[in-house]
Amino acid sequence: MRKPLLCLLFSILISLLLANTFSAKDTPWDDGKSIDLAWELSPMVKKVEISRQNADEPVRILVTSVDATGSFRDNELLPNNEYHYQLKAYFQDDDLTLLATAQTREQWFYMGKLGFLILLLLVCAAILYYIQAARHGKEFFIRRIAGLDSMEEAIGRATEKGKPILYVPGISDLDDIQTIASLTILSHLAERAAEYDTEIIVPCRFSMVLSAAKEVVREAYIKVGRLDAYKPDNIFYLTDDQFGFVAGIDGIMLRRKPAANFFMGSFYAESLILAETGFATGAIQTAGTAQAHQLPFFVVTCDYTLIGEELFAASAYLSKDPQQLGSLKGHDFGKLLIILLIIVGVILEIMGISNLKEFIVGAIS
Repeated sequence: MRKPLLCLLFSILISLLLANTFSAKDTPWDDGKSIDLAWELSPMVKKVEISRQNADEPVRILVTSVDATGSFRDNELLPNNEYHYQLKAYFQDDDLTLLATAQTREQWFYMGKLGFLILLLLVCAAILYYIQAARHGKEFFIRRIAGLDSMEEAIGRATEKGKPILYVPGISDLDDIQTIASLTILSHLAERAAEYDTEIIVPCRFSMVLSAAKEVVREAYIKVGRLDAYKPDNIFYLTDDQFGFVAGIDGIMLRRKPAANFFMGSFYAESLILAETGFATGAIQTAGTAQAHQLPFFVVTCDYTLIGEELFAASAYLSKDPQQLGSLKGHDFGKLLIILLIIVGVILEIMGISNLKEFIVGAIS
């Protein structure tokens, strides 16, 4: 009877000495901001408490558990720093303290973003393919935008009434993609205005936009053979001040009473001031911006509104530029891909399979 008891005590002692391990390792393939902790203790453990014991910060308890085996990831750490951890295991009649140290390291690639990389490569490949296809003459279908149809109507009305067209290319500088898209639309509008011998007025806020707008309008008049009708003084600089610029445009609306107003580009708090003044003068108004918080003001005060990316779609549609067309169709491919992933992900979630969700959430988090 005494011998089996001694064997049992001996085995328990051995398990207490050999099975109690605690490790801290840098998380592989991450951005250097986490450490993986793991412990394997005797099954006789009653409670496990893990804390971070760095000298430059107060002691912080990370884990409190009753499991003899487990793991924990300590996140939101500083890269390339050393961290010290203490595990305290409580047994029936004794306590055990284990220490572990690890250093966070930044890897060259964060494996959690692999999904994002794959999606990015697919969209980039689609954009490059569509650009090359457009350069080789392939025609792509682009939905006709109602705001583009209003241009012909607005130019016709201005021609009949003998009044000018006012075109505002936004309030941002030339480094804003919305301004580039606006100038592309201006080129098409100026070409039509030159054909109908209708005066076009283009006030600008920045000197770079002024230079580009003058060149765009001039080339449009040359294209239709009406360079003699081109009036460079109609494309002019007002002021860099935001509301000073708006006040100047409002004055033009009230004095010249243009038959059609176009607000294309980036707009902010001045959008409602511009559109309300134009509405009061009775002009046909068409607006377009990618600033989502300004769209409601344009929608309620303008006859036609290019909503969000329709501004860029209109630019591609009018210019027929292969790069713009390819970019537009490539982004459409990306949207279709995301929609399909959402549908497939919902179906898999219903079936209890979360692999796709974890893959995508890891990519965008």
